[in-house]
Amino acid sequence: MSVARDQPARAEARVVSADGTEIAFEQSGSGPAVVLVASALADRSDTAKLAALLAQHFTVVNYDRRGRGASGDADAYAPEREVEDIAALIEHVGGSASLFGSSSGAVLALRAVAAGVNVDRLALYEPPFVVAEGDDGPPKDLAQRITELLAEGRHGDAVTYFMTRVQGMPGIAVFFMKLMPRMWSNLTGLARTLPYDIAVMGDTQQGRPLDAEEWKGVAVPTRVLTGGKSPAAFQRAALAVTGILPQADHRTLPGLNHGAVVMAPRKIASQIIEFIEESRLPN
Repeated sequence: MSVARDQPARAEARVVSADGTEIAFEQSGSGPAVVLVASALADRSDTAKLAALLAQHFTVVNYDRRGRGASGDADAYAPEREVEDIAALIEHVGGSASLFGSSSGAVLALRAVAAGVNVDRLALYEPPFVVAEGDDGPPKDLAQRITELLAEGRHGDAVTYFMTRVQGMPGIAVFFMKLMPRMWSNLTGLARTLPYDIAVMGDTQQGRPLDAEEWKGVAVPTRVLTGGKSPAAFQRAALAVTGILPQADHRTLPGLNHGAVVMAPRKIASQIIEFIEESRLPN
């Protein structure tokens, strides 16, 4: 592992995606490029600490997914547009990069590689596939319910529903979040993008094995990470992913849960650094 350098400066910029949407990002550091793909109800502020740690070793692109933060959006959404956003960011940094994605952002990163985006290495934290009957998955009417709540302007209720019914967060935890105005305002401001993450996940949360055909294009070295304190379903999902990808491995990180990217970025960063720098070691 290389020795960490002084904290690099961040530079804000924008790229224009294939459909004309502007995607805002911060670039920092130097060396091989790494693009960070955020999860549901998150923007680049949630991955800022992780970006700062990684930027001591790599060129890091920490971006706002479309519809979030300073990025633009389009009238119609499809996961393919977000894949194009990632491709535009990678083109900006020279045409190839590694990706790190967490939760639904991990699935979006997988989709980008499967679609042929030029990715060197792929690191994933707890892609929320539901691969076994009996594992807790989202309600089957999730998309309809979230759409209805947003159409009624009930963004706070949409966030609460998603956190409790999809992420499994205790209601008391959501209650305390509501007592922190800045945090709750950020979350409700991101609520309109919940249908985007639901679309990214597709039907992969319905308690069935992963379709190897869907992911056959993911032929790059891949590391799947899970937290030792996370529900067992995340472990099963990680093993299912590594089982169908030709160059994948899985590591469990003791003491971490699904919020580790925000709560324990140093532990996540060390895994990403080790994984990417493996490719730089002499054979």
